[in-house]
Amino acid sequence: MQNIQSWLVSKHKSGVKTLAVLFDPDDDSDLRGAVAQHAIRYGVDLFLVGGSLLTEGNTYRCVEDLKNKGAGQVVLFPGNEIQVVSNADAILFMSLISGRNPEYLIAKQVAAAPFIHRSGLETIPTGYLLIEGGKMTTAHYISQTIPIPADKPEIAATTVLAGAMLGMKAMYMDAGSGAVRRVSAEMIAAVRTIFDGLLLVGGGIRDAIAAEMAWNAGADIVVVGNAAFENPDAIREIAEVLNKMNSTKVSMS
Repeated sequence: MQNIQSWLVSKHKSGVKTLAVLFDPDDDSDLRGAVAQHAIRYGVDLFLVGGSLLTEGNTYRCVEDLKNKGAGQVVLFPGNEIQVVSNADAILFMSLISGRNPEYLIAKQVAAAPFIHRSGLETIPTGYLLIEGGKMTTAHYISQTIPIPADKPEIAATTVLAGAMLGMKAMYMDAGSGAVRRVSAEMIAAVRTIFDGLLLVGGGIRDAIAAEMAWNAGADIVVVGNAAFENPDAIREIAEVLNKMNSTKVSMS
């Protein structure tokens, strides 16, 4: 099986950008399948599964459905330990380093670790940063943490620096599901200047302009969630921008 982290690091070192689509296991399975097929049609090969709050417990089935549709790499983006399942390709093993709630800094990880170890899931050590996105999101409420202020890129940068010193190989900057305001280019660039690992950015990215801004500012992976389900053209338009950016990188190499 392909090592997901090595694959993503190779793309990062080559300057090749990635689009990931985030699936909430509680979403309607038929809609989920239609969105997955649409994403695959336009070349998306990274699929994230998870959410801040699940009420149906459908994570295993969601991963299975995506794989049956032909999804490339399916990676868990779990809100807590009960969302960890064995049939994914890897897991973003995250610590909420922007907050000070010990449950999400280490306790949830301790609870999940034995199962992950037994399952053989590849773990990608990830620092998770909630960024203020214009409204309270489910992630803010459930984690009971204060997001990093949107106009304080230096706080994000120093938080990421500390996470990197602790050995985290990836950072996920998230304005939250349904964010009114996405993570700014200034903040992404400040983090990129200080961190040379994998950088994921999500929350409030609804169109190709926003995705291109995030990639140009330094994101390796742009994560799209709600937009993929609300606007059928969003994935196509974002993928077209991505393909153009990456073809330029290939032609210059």
